[in-house]
Amino acid sequence: MSHTLHPLRRQRLHRSELAVPASNPSMVEKAAESAADVVFLDLEDAVAPPEKEQARKNAVQLLNDIDWAAKGKTVSVRINGLDTHYMYRDVVDIMEQAGDRVDTLLVPKVGVPADLYMVEAMVNQIEQARGQEKRVGLEALIETALGMANVEAIAQFGGRLECLHFGVADYAASMRARTTNIGGLNPDYPGDQWHASITRMVIACRAYGLRAVDGPFGDFSDPEGYKDGARRAAALGCEGKWAIHPSQIELANEVFSPPEAEVTRAERIIEELKKAEAEGRGAASLDGKMIDAASEKMARNVIDMAKAIAAKA
Repeated sequence: MSHTLHPLRRQRLHRSELAVPASNPSMVEKAAESAADVVFLDLEDAVAPPEKEQARKNAVQLLNDIDWAAKGKTVSVRINGLDTHYMYRDVVDIMEQAGDRVDTLLVPKVGVPADLYMVEAMVNQIEQARGQEKRVGLEALIETALGMANVEAIAQFGGRLECLHFGVADYAASMRARTTNIGGLNPDYPGDQWHASITRMVIACRAYGLRAVDGPFGDFSDPEGYKDGARRAAALGCEGKWAIHPSQIELANEVFSPPEAEVTRAERIIEELKKAEAEGRGAASLDGKMIDAASEKMARNVIDMAKAIAAKA
C-alpha cells in the first residue's frame, strides 16, 4: 500500500439521485416525499431560458420551505454552466438566500479544475459574509471530452469537491458518438459503449476520495434496461445512479443495495479471518474458496453500505 492515501472526503448514501426541474414546484414537492437518497433541483438543462429566473426563485423557496434533512434527503442544486450568464446569479441567490439549507451544488460540464475553483471561491466568500457554519459541498459533472481528458486533475481539486457524476448524454454529443441513446446500449457497439469512460472516472474518484455516480438512462419505459445499466455501473465501482423519472428510484435503490445474502457472506468473511488471525494465519477458506486481507476490504465495503442503508431506515 502506498504511503499516499486519500480517504473518502464525504460519505453520503447515494444509491439513487432524482433529477427534478426547479421550474416545476409540484414535482419538487413530490420528490421530497420519494424514496430517493439524493434529490437535485435542476436550474440547467431541464429549464428553458425564459424560465431560468423563476426556477431560481422557486429553488430558493423550496429549499427553505421543505425540511429535506427530516425527510432523509441530501438536497443539491444543479447550477447553470460557467459558459452562461445564469451561473453567477445561481450561486449568489442560492447561497445567500438558502445556503444553510442546501447540501451541495452540482457544477455541470466541468472541463478543468479552474471551473471548480471559480465556484468554490464564490461559495467561500458568501459563507464568510453570512457567517454560515454549514459547509456546502461541490459535485462535478464529467460530461465533455475536455472533462474526461482532465478527470484526474479535476478529482484532485481539494476543498469542497466530494463527488463526480458521469453525464452520458452531453458526453456522447461532445465525443460525436454515433448514438442518440441516453445511457442505453448501442446495437452497433459490441458491449458497453461507455465502459472505458466510466471506468476512468471511477478510478479517479477512488484514487482521490470522491464518490462516483452514474448518470441518466433516458428510456424510463424500459426498467430492465435501466437495471442492466445500473448493474454495469455498480460492477465498475459506482455507488449510485440518476433517476430522471420517479419509477427509476426503486430500481436504483435495489441494484445499489447489497442483498441480504451478500451481507451475510461479508460478515462470515470477517468472522473467518478473525479466527485465522487468532491462529496465526493470514488467509482462510470459506465455502471452498480462499479469503485473505483483500477479501476483508471488499467485505467491509458491503457491510458499511448495509449499515448506511439501515441508518436511513
